[in-house]
Amino acid sequence: MKISTEIDSIAKLTGKERAVELAAKAGFDAWDFSMFSMKDTETSAANPLLSAEYLAYARRLGQIGREEGICCNQSHAPFPSFDKKVRPYLERAIECTAEAGGSICVIHPDNNRSPEENAEEFLKLLPHAKACGVRIAIENMWNWDAQKDRACFAACATPDSFNAHLDAVNDDFFVACLDLGHAEMMGDMTSAVEMIRKLGSRLKALHIHDNDRHHDSHQIPFSMKIDFEGIVRALKEIGYDGYFTLEADQLMSSYREENALEGVRQLARSARRLADLFERV
Repeated sequence: MKISTEIDSIAKLTGKERAVELAAKAGFDAWDFSMFSMKDTETSAANPLLSAEYLAYARRLGQIGREEGICCNQSHAPFPSFDKKVRPYLERAIECTAEAGGSICVIHPDNNRSPEENAEEFLKLLPHAKACGVRIAIENMWNWDAQKDRACFAACATPDSFNAHLDAVNDDFFVACLDLGHAEMMGDMTSAVEMIRKLGSRLKALHIHDNDRHHDSHQIPFSMKIDFEGIVRALKEIGYDGYFTLEADQLMSSYREENALEGVRQLARSARRLADLFERV
């Protein structure tokens, strides 16, 4: 089992180029191309992803990774995906994924649209994704009920909703990315283990992080309350053959540029522990 991590939290300290290098030095096999900054048009002059040279920049990041011995396994497009300010950058995110060497681009659904309504938007993107050789992965979401102080239903939050979204598009280039932390927030509605078993072979990507099973904490695995052993067993049951990709971005907020590698190594150790657990079960 190969391990990967999002680089956005590292890049805030070091820049994306150095973030890819640190992921390699820390022991990751791959990196997740975070492209959230595409929606920050106010800083476009300083953002290479918003420049005319965005493809060359993505290609350069991919080359840095290859020189360091790691690949780009997947990416994350900016969100909210179908906001009128963000929607124009989704095709660009798909293109950048391909140029960096990735094969999956995670794109959020609209939390409050039906499977059919979300499918309309994804079907518009699919021809471009296919031309780039990149699969779109939809992710399970959540809303927050302030009165009850807990997560509540959103698009793909339950197995039925997730599979309904996949069915509405019904294309091999449209797959599932399961965010384990989001699934564990849903209380008696579902769990990560149930989601894994009911998605089955449609599950091609993961976002891995820990939480208290109530809040979206995005902490390092094994630091809070999620039962990763049960999750790993379920992944083994369905024959999951993708990467173990961390999205534990809160850890790096306690580090600075000068000791960033220490934090990335801590992330890599937790990811490797999960991978080793997967190999043993």
